[in-house]
Amino acid sequence: MGSENGRKRGVGRRAVLLGGGAAVVGTAVLAREELARAWWRLPGMEKPRTDGELDHKAAEWTAAHQANWRRADRPEDYRIDRVVIHVVQGSYATALKVFRNPLHGAATHYVVRKDGHVAQMIRELDVAFHAGNRDMNERSVGIEHEGFVDRPGDFTAEMYAGSARLAADICRRHGIPVDREHIIGHVEVEGTDHTDPGPHWDWDRYLTLVKKELTKPPAPA
Repeated sequence: MGSENGRKRGVGRRAVLLGGGAAVVGTAVLAREELARAWWRLPGMEKPRTDGELDHKAAEWTAAHQANWRRADRPEDYRIDRVVIHVVQGSYATALKVFRNPLHGAATHYVVRKDGHVAQMIRELDVAFHAGNRDMNERSVGIEHEGFVDRPGDFTAEMYAGSARLAADICRRHGIPVDREHIIGHVEVEGTDHTDPGPHWDWDRYLTLVKKELTKPPAPA
């Protein structure tokens, strides 16, 4: 997991002195971008929400603590164009426990158990603190998997299948291409110090399963 960090939005005194007007103008542009994304926070503008509503209908709702994610209105404020694959280095129960802990500082949108069961912990509307990079957090959906990166037996056929159904559903709804540019491992996130999903995660098998799921009709709403 990764907390909400990464690139900083402000500009320091040194940057202003060295960069002059360009630095100030750049900061002003960033500020306008942030304001443009915040329109939905005005009274009466936010989308109606229902507690425990599922984005992936086959999932079970188990809420992460609100300290581990940030309220947003994606894709209206941030486009979703990545899926990030994680491995928890522990059990399914461990993942749920730490993501409900306000002191943990991180959580994914989903957790997949070895038998393929899926828990949704954060709405896709919202920004989960999972990638250790603010930009990637804002543009991605995070999928955690039960197991350990150095134990290939943890990646069961049922887990691959359940995760592939979930990833296909996410990609279908957000128009995300099913390829290694858009479905990535946590290890591939810029600035991360994580290694998951590790060398035993079978990317070819996984992407084949995701593409196969996309050929099926979408699940009823």
